[in-house]
Amino acid sequence: MEAKKLGLVLGIITIVAALSRILHILEAPEVQHALLGEFNFIIPGMLKVASSPGKDQQEKPLVILPNLTSCHESMGRSDLPVYCCPPMNQSNVAIIDFQFPDPSLPLRVRRPTHLLDENYISKYKKAITIMKSLPDTDPRSYTRQANLHCLFCTGAYNQQGSNSPLNIHRSWLFFPWHRMLIYFHERILGSLIGDDTFALPFWPWDIPEGMVIPEMYMKAPFFHEARDFSHFPPSVVDLDYSCTTPSSEDYRCFESGFGPEDQVHTNLVMMYNQMVAGAKKMELFMGCPYKAGEGGSCNGPGTIELAPHNTVHKWVGSNLNPGSREDMGVFYSAARDPIFYPHHANIDRLWDVWRTLHGNKVITDPDWLDSSFFFYDEKLQLNRIKIRDVLSITKLQYAYEKVDFTWLNNRPKPSVPLEVARNILRMRQNAKQQQLQRNDILSSNFSPHGRFLDATLRTRVNRPKVRRTKKEKEEEEEILVVHGIDIPEERYVKFDVYVNVVNETIMNPRFREFAGTFVHIDPGVTRAARESNIEVFRKKTDLKLGISELLEDLEAEGDENIWVTLLPRSEGCINTTVDGLRIEYIR
Repeated sequence: MEAKKLGLVLGIITIVAALSRILHILEAPEVQHALLGEFNFIIPGMLKVASSPGKDQQEKPLVILPNLTSCHESMGRSDLPVYCCPPMNQSNVAIIDFQFPDPSLPLRVRRPTHLLDENYISKYKKAITIMKSLPDTDPRSYTRQANLHCLFCTGAYNQQGSNSPLNIHRSWLFFPWHRMLIYFHERILGSLIGDDTFALPFWPWDIPEGMVIPEMYMKAPFFHEARDFSHFPPSVVDLDYSCTTPSSEDYRCFESGFGPEDQVHTNLVMMYNQMVAGAKKMELFMGCPYKAGEGGSCNGPGTIELAPHNTVHKWVGSNLNPGSREDMGVFYSAARDPIFYPHHANIDRLWDVWRTLHGNKVITDPDWLDSSFFFYDEKLQLNRIKIRDVLSITKLQYAYEKVDFTWLNNRPKPSVPLEVARNILRMRQNAKQQQLQRNDILSSNFSPHGRFLDATLRTRVNRPKVRRTKKEKEEEEEILVVHGIDIPEERYVKFDVYVNVVNETIMNPRFREFAGTFVHIDPGVTRAARESNIEVFRKKTDLKLGISELLEDLEAEGDENIWVTLLPRSEGCINTTVDGLRIEYIR
């Protein structure tokens, strides 16, 4: 920029010298005045151009927008190419900006699956039967609706103005994109039977009454063969479900072994942690900020996306499909199962519940608010809809029937008396390094190569701030960061995180020591794709867990350090590395 400006100034000096000669020749005063007037106008303008940044230097908004002309083959799993693209080119399709529904229309009320009556089930059955009969050339067809999830969850679209693939999981795009998907799906179903009041049901697996597969989804046309038969009713859903990594010889999932009552209790405590104790700040619940371009991607899902979202997907998926427990167990095929929609309606409801519990917080970043996606409506019109358009379900003309938040009263208890635990931890703290157990580590920084999660890992993590006041804790949440999680081969990975554990063999989410879980579902990325988009696909993950309330309950707020245990729950952890752990604070 300075070199350009200097060159322009030298050029102006040359022009001035030439003009002086011209003026000497043209002695008429009026001619001189006219020429100088024009010159006085031109020079400031030239200098202004030289001093102002060009378009390429101006800060550009980093809003996400899919490039509809870029659809290409993607990967359902790292070993399975899939093609989810629409049968016709979308480049010539007219696009309209989304308009809110008429507020005078009746409100669509989404009801819990266990309270549906035969009249409603009959209407829904008719609507989905018609949808399944539509040809694939119709964007309202069941196949095209299911493929929407495949398109945006396997990187089949690139971002506009970039070769970077677009994926709506594992970031702050997760909640709003899925809200858009089921919103338009619901409108289309209603229009197929001429009922403006039709609303999708929600599967409330977070309350005791809803913790089994809903009865209506065990019958046609809602039944789906690609499910785990051992999880059919009366089996209680496991919100912390774990599986090994798929292999040809040894693929298995781990049933908790709990009876129905214990499983319900464990689920409720899990929900309390994911909705309340571990989700007090926006990023902890919503996920990391995903911006446009190669440098804007991130990989940091929020509490609910990790579990129970991911875990319920795996729990429902078929044990006869060991590749990734298709259909619900992997993203490319998940929406083929009709139970996908009430599952995500419940996820959507929990977003609204979380906002209510935490003061109706909303992200104000314009890059998030103005990020846009495209969906066909019931009139076959392609809508451009922004995230800011879906922040109020009231404006979208739907609501959820109220159910009790049983999990709000299920704050967990420590696994052993605190005095006993503190004595054991004190002994561990004072032990010499050579006397520690094989997997005990005194440093929480595992650089330069990271630490494999091939076995239970225990490490001591220093806390920068101790004995914070109530006001300080309200303003800043203390978070435990498991940073630099690297999964070199795309596979299913799950590990749980505990604080100040004295006996990890009895640990599960029902105990206060549970800080959170990490669940990674294979997004379907080939080695070649990872190598060609190294900035995107080899970006390591950070797991952020809110622990202020946990430390209070464990009476560890005054401790200068805590013991953290990473407990592998899947075979995929063997090749997974972690760079370290640290404490941070977020507002």
